[in-house]
Amino acid sequence: MTRIQIYDTTLRDGSQGEGINFSLQDKLLITKKLDEIGVDYIEGGYPLSNPKDFEYFQEIRKLKLKHAKVAAFGMTRRKNCDPGADVCLKALVDSRAAVITIVGKTWDMHVTEVLGATLDENLRMINDSVRYCKSQAHVDEVLYDAEHFFDGFKANPEYALKTLKAALDGGAKMVILCDTNGGTLPGDVAERVATIRQGLPGVALGIHCHNDCDVATSNSLVAVAQGATQVQGTINGIGERCGNADLVAIIANLTVKLGYDVLQPGSLQHLTELSRYVYEIANMNFRNNQPFVGTSAFAHKGGMHAHGVARVSASYEHIDPVLVGNERRILISELSGQANILTKTAKYAIANNKELSVKLRDMVQDLENQGYEFEAAEASFDLLVKKALGVYRPKFERIAYRVGVETVSSPLPAGGEGPGVRGLSTEATVKIRIGDVIEHTVAEGDGPVNALDAALRKALQDAYPNLAQMQLVDYKVRVVNSRAGTAARVRVVIESRDHTDVWGTVGVSENIIEASWLALADSFEYKLFKDEEQ
Repeated sequence: MTRIQIYDTTLRDGSQGEGINFSLQDKLLITKKLDEIGVDYIEGGYPLSNPKDFEYFQEIRKLKLKHAKVAAFGMTRRKNCDPGADVCLKALVDSRAAVITIVGKTWDMHVTEVLGATLDENLRMINDSVRYCKSQAHVDEVLYDAEHFFDGFKANPEYALKTLKAALDGGAKMVILCDTNGGTLPGDVAERVATIRQGLPGVALGIHCHNDCDVATSNSLVAVAQGATQVQGTINGIGERCGNADLVAIIANLTVKLGYDVLQPGSLQHLTELSRYVYEIANMNFRNNQPFVGTSAFAHKGGMHAHGVARVSASYEHIDPVLVGNERRILISELSGQANILTKTAKYAIANNKELSVKLRDMVQDLENQGYEFEAAEASFDLLVKKALGVYRPKFERIAYRVGVETVSSPLPAGGEGPGVRGLSTEATVKIRIGDVIEHTVAEGDGPVNALDAALRKALQDAYPNLAQMQLVDYKVRVVNSRAGTAARVRVVIESRDHTDVWGTVGVSENIIEASWLALADSFEYKLFKDEEQ
């Protein structure tokens, strides 16, 4: 199998994405995770860019990486400047990184209009910079990123080729062809990579694509098909503007679909874990429909699909989700057929009870018509099954609850001038029955749901101490029939977790507090039933 190198630039190019800001500790944690999965190169940043990137290269020396090489990224020397006097090149050398990546201008328009240099001077800048880093830093490798290569080649192919030769003459181990504006389509990428392969026989080529036309993954794959042996990109495709090529999809396609040697043996099954780890570090929501690793990537909602997958998984899945560390999900909704119901209720062994499965399907469709949705509320569906089977025994019974919200003001500041600070105080009172015992509790919270949660916990804690392990992690509200205005029904979905599982519950009502209570009560009930069954 041909070996394809993976060059990750999440810490540099990825951090340029809107709303993304990695701390030094974030960068070190991601570096360790990338190394564990077998990424070949990790671009740490530009040492002269900011103090954080400078510190990164100091700290990374203390980490004992198993496989990856850390690269320092920087630009060619300034025009009309000796490389030894250039502060950028000096910072690259001083970083003591194992690999240095130099980026230079390929597009003649950029050279003359943006850089303000002559075409010949730009060639000298490229050559001098690569040669200086190669000789002074004593690094393992100097790589050359040909910025705007595809636009530059289209405008002036002869000059674009000269820039690559200048880097190679300076000692670059590989030249990386960059679609910096992300505007090149796969056919053009394939043609131009093939042309460079012919013009520079035996030279190692890499590909670096941006996603402004939503084809960065395709462009990267066709470049490999034409002989590129290194792919640059970011985890989850994060990056400036529309992002970079998504290494997650690229790794999966290269490995599973095309049979290339990528990462380290056994690493692919950790791909989903890596994707979600970076999302968490970046404080971003998962992209549910992300290919290979998204929570919806192997989710089946239509009854025909669920029925087919239950018989032959390949009928509606292009790969086994286990290969990339993901899992199959069967969704319950008004579109569900009996196959969905039977799959989701396998633990209750009702496969031969057609009447019950039809009853459940009809119940789901009726509830969804009222505004319920069970795709993200599988715990509520599980309780619904228990009720249909006649095995549901409530763990507690609601007698009453009350929620009050009032404005409060702090005392005036010292000196008596200016207004006091105004805020809100929320208090919930809950009265429930547990067996023959009535519990009546009150609690304060940051809002109505938080106060209800606290009061209900207080009421249940003596009877069910294991509820201390459970916490609410997400709360979503959606208006179901918006045409009814303020009288519209709302759907509340709550996500909860303990030390082993995550589950969702749903409540629907014209009153947002009641909808929240229904979802909250289901969450507590599910936790108690789950622990009982384990």
